[in-house]
Amino acid sequence: DSPVTLKILQNWVPRVSHYFDKEHYTYVGHQIVIQESIEHFGAVVWPGALALSQYLESNQEQFNLKDKKVLEIGAGTGLVSIVACILGAYVTATDLPEVLENLSYNISRNTQNMNMHKPEVRKLVWGEGLTEDFPVSTYHYDFILATDVVYHHAALDPLLATMAYFCKPGTVLLWANKFRFSTDYEFLEKLCNIFNATILAEFPESNVKLLKA
Repeated sequence: DSPVTLKILQNWVPRVSHYFDKEHYTYVGHQIVIQESIEHFGAVVWPGALALSQYLESNQEQFNLKDKKVLEIGAGTGLVSIVACILGAYVTATDLPEVLENLSYNISRNTQNMNMHKPEVRKLVWGEGLTEDFPVSTYHYDFILATDVVYHHAALDPLLATMAYFCKPGTVLLWANKFRFSTDYEFLEKLCNIFNATILAEFPESNVKLLKA
């Protein structure tokens, strides 16, 4: 099947705020307030997160997250994890140690008063301590979510190894990314060599591709 061509909808809602670094979004009937930080790449909402959040909201029959175990790698501000939680998933949101405080704040703020599975926030450095921190005998995920984890950085091989580690038989990887550099396409080629991957949707205005693997 050819990928669907979509636009990233303006679910962002401008609000008067005393904080320049808070953004308001609406997904699955819930207003989500995200605190961003200019100190870390992982503390900003990137286009891939908006694309995947929108896709999960619009394709709940195809990707039913209710009571599913979901792991987000490179969760950043937590927007995608929050949306997955609203959709009924058991969510584990992971990122680097320096991002976890802001990530935990956003997830707690946006899920504390909801009747849903409470998300877990954990440290995950790609390629490091996987068998110790997430032993296969204990941890199995139905979905792995990742958005804008591929950009100009040196950890692409550990990232691919991390994706391969968590993707066991029956696991679905949903990866949305803004394609900027030749290295992004090289990563895509490596991913397709390991996984059975297809492009679900493309967002041409933002150069975002959404893949299922």
